[in-house]
Amino acid sequence: MRRSTIADFHAMHEKTFIVIGAISAVSTVLLGAAAAHMFAEMPAGAQAWFHTGLQYQQFHALGLLAVGLVAGRNASKWIVAAGWLMVLGTLLFSGNLYLRSAAGFHALHAVTPYGGFAFIFAWLALAIGVMRGQPDGR
Repeated sequence: MRRSTIADFHAMHEKTFIVIGAISAVSTVLLGAAAAHMFAEMPAGAQAWFHTGLQYQQFHALGLLAVGLVAGRNASKWIVAAGWLMVLGTLLFSGNLYLRSAAGFHALHAVTPYGGFAFIFAWLALAIGVMRGQPDGR
């Protein structure tokens, strides 16, 4: 790829991950507020699952914001992989916990650990990307 193509690639991911991170953060506020009011009758175990899903989504919403900021300044495919792994982890881990707690849908409970692994690999990919990446000169 030419230098400008590489810069465009990372600028696109910078915006993408910042927007996804911000939307993810907003959704945790909305879900948390809804849970506080609508799910008060939910069994304690289900409330704990929902809370855990929110907590991990909140952490990784901030992680996505960080990935977006790093992606715009560091030419590394590891950084991009970290962002998409955080998105995948949020869907598989938090999304599954929401389904289990709010809808009583347990059929996909076996995928929850894969979301956790995606989170772990995302943070490792971010670290590798920062260590191995080349600043893009901005």
